[in-house]
Amino acid sequence: MGHVHRVVVLALDGVYPFELGIPSRVFGAADGRYEVVTCTVDGRPVRTNSDFSVHVEHGPEVLATADTVVIPPFDTSLITREVPPALAGALASVPAGARVVSICTAAFLLAAAGLLDGRPATTHWALARVFQQWFPHIALDPDVLFVDDGDVLTSAGAASGVDVCLHLVRKDHGTEIANCVARACVVPPWRDGGQAQYIEQPVPETSANGTAATRQWALENLREPLTLAELAGHARMSLRTFARRFGEEVGMSPGRWLIQQRVARARHLLESTDFPVDDIAAQVGFGTGTSLRQHLHTAIGVTPLAYRRTFRGVPADIR
Repeated sequence: MGHVHRVVVLALDGVYPFELGIPSRVFGAADGRYEVVTCTVDGRPVRTNSDFSVHVEHGPEVLATADTVVIPPFDTSLITREVPPALAGALASVPAGARVVSICTAAFLLAAAGLLDGRPATTHWALARVFQQWFPHIALDPDVLFVDDGDVLTSAGAASGVDVCLHLVRKDHGTEIANCVARACVVPPWRDGGQAQYIEQPVPETSANGTAATRQWALENLREPLTLAELAGHARMSLRTFARRFGEEVGMSPGRWLIQQRVARARHLLESTDFPVDDIAAQVGFGTGTSLRQHLHTAIGVTPLAYRRTFRGVPADIR
């Protein structure tokens, strides 16, 4: 399989147990493509923000061997504007080419360490005001699930840690592997980083009709234009009611959701078939290869051919 990517998880005092386990659970489901090890700043056990402590096998020396470092969140009472010397020393040992990922409150640590200077970032929406007051020079977006700035990624609270780890699996190995990991973890395979952190009314009244059936119908008919009027008609709602309820349930507009699903389907076909780009564009509802190229480039910054080469190693003459 080649190089096994090493993910080092840095557990800090007050760590949240749920998020601490996310990297091992997600990357560990990728059939040996990643090795996940957990360390602390001094090699000693750390107390969690719950009623127990955790013992780990490694000290800070393993940070020097990391391809990716993930820092889970820690109790808000322990957030500071400065990095303690021992922790600063540990972070200094991370290789220059390694990715660094924060979940939730760990963005404060990256900011204090100067790792977010001049970069976009996010953190839990409830902490956004404090973050912006402390670090006004950082371009914080408090509304998104995660921000990928290449070698530094920041994510919001709790389950967004799953999203950012799945995103990295998809980025490293493509949608097929990421989907397999998602199935193993029993989580949604795709929540784009730009999706809203929270939904104002996440659970509609039980007497209300939802949009789930229409979303499933749309997935089965992606090759069709699928206008908002058609979606609303399928759901037997007015345009306004459908758009509002869709946003409440999904956290984004129907149009944006459709584009995400079409891009995801196109990526799957690019990885798993030799279909020409124009044929794939027609199958996923983009109509033309030009449209597919534009949407794929907007989503992940590459052309269909470059994407196919990366994840399938196909010859350059396949179009």
